[in-house]
Amino acid sequence: MRTTILITSPDRWTAPGLELFEFAPIFPGGPEWLTKPVLIALLSSVIAIALCWAAFAKPKIIPRGWQSIGEYAYLFVRDQIARPNLGADSDRWMGFLLTIFLTVLIWNLMGVIPLIQFPVAAHIAFPLVLALTVYGIKIYLGVRHHGVRGYLRGIVHLPGLPGWAYGLYAPMILAEVFITSLFTHFVRLFANMFAGHILLAFFSSVGFWFLFEQLTPLGAGLGVLGVLMTIVMTAFEMFIQFLQAFLFAMLAGMFIASGLRGAH
Repeated sequence: MRTTILITSPDRWTAPGLELFEFAPIFPGGPEWLTKPVLIALLSSVIAIALCWAAFAKPKIIPRGWQSIGEYAYLFVRDQIARPNLGADSDRWMGFLLTIFLTVLIWNLMGVIPLIQFPVAAHIAFPLVLALTVYGIKIYLGVRHHGVRGYLRGIVHLPGLPGWAYGLYAPMILAEVFITSLFTHFVRLFANMFAGHILLAFFSSVGFWFLFEQLTPLGAGLGVLGVLMTIVMTAFEMFIQFLQAFLFAMLAGMFIASGLRGAH
């Protein structure tokens, strides 16, 4: 049996990998949990609170400055997420949905902020915690408003379905409501931010290496291409970051509505 050993030379470019998501504690000998993603998440919370405070602490009849930005965000969440899913209950849940949307959006945008450059949602624990919170609220609302039996009956019931078919249909729909929905909620956000971070790191690494670290006539073109792709991918990634924040908040609204109405 022959063993192949890969030796990485300091003069050879290597693509970034999973080491981008490995973080040591901020302080040597400090708590293992206190890492860069945790600090970024805390900073994101401060930014979200500061934005809402600046926008709504002293509202004016004619909005200006931060109030205008805050009202645009509020109206977007209300009209595109809350009302289509929750209808008459939308105002009661606006605070929660706006918080979810702003938190995830700021988490994501941290991936393109210079010197920070890490989207918090690319660390699976953070979107998982938000998804579990929404999941718990969904189950609580369903049981509170309909009881355990009524909630389960509302999920399983399908008008016109023959009785014998429930043996196949019921396990699938229950698995979708109580298992699959949780995973699809946070995995979609995590996977997109994870992949986007890898791509941005890849192209920026190519540009930096072939233009600054090992500049050669042949490599210069590749380095320029890396820089151009970094710019293009950054713009595209910002669109994806906004889209994923919207989808995560929209699914939160849908799940809350399903608990209130007792249906899947």
